Amino acid sequence: MIQKPKGTKDLLPNESYKWQEAENKVKKVLESYNFKEIRVPVFEHTELFQRGVGETTDVVQKEMYTFDDKGGRSITLRPEGTAGVVRAFLENGMGSMPSPIKLWYNMGMYRYENVQKGRLREFHQIGAELIGSSSYLADVEVILLGKSMFDSLNIPNIKLTINSIGCPKCRGEYQKVLKEFIGKNLDEYCDTCKTRFEKNPMRILDCKEKRCKELNVGAPMMIDYLCDECKEHFENVKSMLNSANVNFEIDARIVRGLDYYTKTVFEFIDEKSGLTVLGGGRYDGLVEEFGGQHTPAVGFATGVERLMEMYNENNPESEDKKPDLYILAIGEAENKKSLELTNLLRKDGLIIEKDIFERSFKAQMKYADKIGAKNLVVIGENELNSNTAKIKNMSTGEEKEISLNYNDIKSYFINK
Repeated sequence: MIQKPKGTKDLLPNESYKWQEAENKVKKVLESYNFKEIRVPVFEHTELFQRGVGETTDVVQKEMYTFDDKGGRSITLRPEGTAGVVRAFLENGMGSMPSPIKLWYNMGMYRYENVQKGRLREFHQIGAELIGSSSYLADVEVILLGKSMFDSLNIPNIKLTINSIGCPKCRGEYQKVLKEFIGKNLDEYCDTCKTRFEKNPMRILDCKEKRCKELNVGAPMMIDYLCDECKEHFENVKSMLNSANVNFEIDARIVRGLDYYTKTVFEFIDEKSGLTVLGGGRYDGLVEEFGGQHTPAVGFATGVERLMEMYNENNPESEDKKPDLYILAIGEAENKKSLELTNLLRKDGLIIEKDIFERSFKAQMKYADKIGAKNLVVIGENELNSNTAKIKNMSTGEEKEISLNYNDIKSYFINK
């Protein structure tokens, strides 16, 4: 038997309804902030991620699914959403639209990672990108959006941590000091960190190797080297979050794993597990990096698999949708009537089931019970001749005589 590839997961019907429930709640929150959905290709030219995500990141160096297509072009399955969204923003002339542009997505991503709980090679992210505003108010808007999503999902014990990693202006001075600190023990760092030393030493602070983490203890922090502009921006973000009564902690160790971030970065952390469940920040240089005009932006992404683990823990009472009505019919004429009613009622958004196996009366009754049908109508010869039948509430046993006319059956559900 052929099995699914390592790092992938089948989402079965007994789980997918819960995903839909959570996704619909998140969608309502995103729409309340006036974010519009965007969908971009599952694969892009590899250069997009090399330039956007950064050649010194783990994503580009170790995790991307990259291959040559039949035309010899290097193609990569998207490992994250922001680069593709910004490419679409530029390619489709969205910069001429009223600013800011507010976009959200819910898409599959692909990274060749070590498979563990909550982390797969095919995974899903819900993300939001606010493009066009350099104001600290945009940072706060996006952070509040993230918080609102967790509130809508009834997920408690989420801690917000924030940091500033400056801009290219102040980062240059900081990197000199950081290189002095790291350079003393560079030989002891892993090979990946050694390759990052010249190009982007800040990436070394994001290394997950135990020895590198130990060597990084006591390293100078970017937050202590901010220029006046970045310092003022960060102070304004903190002040506005305080005025909105949003609790947060400053974590100078947050650098995020992607090269495009500038100034504000933030993470929402599950206090129970200590894992980051949503992360993001400002990326003012990415549009320009892709050939556009300087366009500030800020956004975030959350992994849906990990989000769903938390949602399931805190919302155990959710139930799969059950059929509103099972129409039991035996005989050709009776089945024609059943088909007529089924088609009309389904158009009204009701969940209707009927027999498609030519089962016996007893077998249909048993099936209706197994699938949890809320109501049952039996159409036999007598019911067809009189155009009346009894509709039975399967949970209470209560029965009510009703006309077999479509409008009368529809009224029964409207008036319940």
